[in-house]
Amino acid sequence: MGKFLNDARELLDKVGGKENIQAVSHCVTRMRFVLVDPSKADVKGIEDIPSAKGTFTQSGQFQVIIGNDVQEFYNDFVEVSGIEGVSKEAAKEAAKSQQNWIQKLMSNLGEIFAPLIPALITGGLILGFRNVIDSIAFMENGTKTLVQVSQFWAGVDSFLWLIGEAVFHFLPVGIVWSITRKMGTTQILGIILGITLVSPQLLNAYSVASTAAADIPVWDFGFAQVEMIGYQAQVIPAILAGFALVYFEKFFRKISPSYISMIVVPFCSLLCAVLVAHIVLGPIGWIIGDWISNVVWAGLNSNVKWLFAAIFGFVYAPLVITGLHHMTNAIDTQLVSSFGGTNLWPMIALSNIAQGSAVLAMIVLQKKNERAQQVSIPACISCYLGVTEPALFGVNLKYGFPFICGMIGSGIAAMISVGMGVQATSIGVGGIPGILSIFPQYMLYFAIAMLVAIIVPFVLTMIIGKKKLSNEDRFGKENVAICSKDRFVSPMSGKVMALSDVEDQVFSQGLMGQGFAVEINDSKVIAPFDGEVVMTFPTGHAYGLRNSDGVEVLIHIGMDTVELNGEGFHSLVKQGDKVQAGDVLAEVDIECIKKAGKSLVSPIVFTSGQDVKLIDIDKINAGNPVVEGI
Repeated sequence: MGKFLNDARELLDKVGGKENIQAVSHCVTRMRFVLVDPSKADVKGIEDIPSAKGTFTQSGQFQVIIGNDVQEFYNDFVEVSGIEGVSKEAAKEAAKSQQNWIQKLMSNLGEIFAPLIPALITGGLILGFRNVIDSIAFMENGTKTLVQVSQFWAGVDSFLWLIGEAVFHFLPVGIVWSITRKMGTTQILGIILGITLVSPQLLNAYSVASTAAADIPVWDFGFAQVEMIGYQAQVIPAILAGFALVYFEKFFRKISPSYISMIVVPFCSLLCAVLVAHIVLGPIGWIIGDWISNVVWAGLNSNVKWLFAAIFGFVYAPLVITGLHHMTNAIDTQLVSSFGGTNLWPMIALSNIAQGSAVLAMIVLQKKNERAQQVSIPACISCYLGVTEPALFGVNLKYGFPFICGMIGSGIAAMISVGMGVQATSIGVGGIPGILSIFPQYMLYFAIAMLVAIIVPFVLTMIIGKKKLSNEDRFGKENVAICSKDRFVSPMSGKVMALSDVEDQVFSQGLMGQGFAVEINDSKVIAPFDGEVVMTFPTGHAYGLRNSDGVEVLIHIGMDTVELNGEGFHSLVKQGDKVQAGDVLAEVDIECIKKAGKSLVSPIVFTSGQDVKLIDIDKINAGNPVVEGI
């Protein structure tokens, strides 16, 4: 019997049953559902399942975070549901039925670039490393580079260019291949079409601007001439050419008899695609690519670049949620092609770091919530390494305020990055290691921006989290329940204060013992542990209790409230009564005390002499833990 069978049955019920599942698959850590009616999914119920560490919806898929045991969980789910799983790709296709045309466009663009990202990251890191050894003069008192003083490093620099050139100059080959792979057409034809865009026969794209129009080589057909221009590192021309090839192949496959399709389809498809790419689509794509890169570049280098940066830095994380962030890969690559670097990508890396830092603060705030830690710790690590989805959907969006704190930190860091002119050699690792892809002269400025992206979200999340998170969020349901049964819990709800901040010196100087105070905002006062009522004051404003371990506590409701002679207090226990944690000791008329001009600050003092350490929390609910070690 599988160990996840019970959890799998519960998940099946909470997603709306078998009839509500259109497709199901899994990835490394998550179950991926395409639901017929997503509104039927009981998100709260699912997150209460022991094996489920969180949920989120992205690109039409309802995803449940399971963790490293997802394969075993998936097998048990298939067993209890009777649903045959599908491949991740098939699930994606099914999910698109629930997307609008913009989401489908962005999804397709993302899937085209996804297989290319490892190569682009590698190329960016290589170019960054080459810049360090051949551009920074840190040898011989800052007069020479490492390449200039060492034949070994000169050889390394030259050798690494082999890889860098392959990644970026021949990028169109990868783009067209990825399009044919994505669209299900012949991939080798895509590779060949890509090669025709970067062939050595053509005038290199980097040389076009410096070549006179009369010197540009042409194919002369007698009645027409076509310029022999290459599209090295060009993104838009490659995308247009790739989709043209897909269209031609599908068209000729449709009209060709099966017995000659092996000859007709590849020949006609490739010939037409190459002609159209060089005569029409290439020049058009070049213009579009230049226009997009020029607009972005102008925005990032204008007099209001700080505003452009602040807006982009602030909204990038929401773009990830919608999937619209996929378009930035194409823009970044085009910027590198047009200007030799990109100042857009550093802001993306900073946004990822900022969201990771918000998660880091949640890790600290929820350090005693083991269930939350299982999600937050790996999410933080992956976010700092450039993969944001676990952090966004598993933590930050779940609570809301960490997401906003990350956006604020990202916006400020982006302003610093753009304001200092930081540029990257290319797309790199979208997190802390991304500094390796920054041009050497900007690394210090990027490091400063990174510190801002780490510190600001962390501090903001800590401040807001202490006020907003419930004890259940901070300590977990299990710990709160255990504390309520076996340990001291707060007898009142409200703002937590150190005893030293209480106005009455008898309490603030610890003359009666250590403790804390609560500025109450709720009428009920409860027993903080199982024990006996050893004292009740006739006016009902103070109570003494003792548990079986000999711990004695004095609960004093309000300051100088003895003067009210019992008005506003309704006592429900008497001396000698046995009580359990959570039993109501008294009810307080808060408005009555306020009208009498008395303070609602209520000291709780351990009169039996225990040392008291307050849990780091600003607000407390009656029945939740508030001190450690008791």
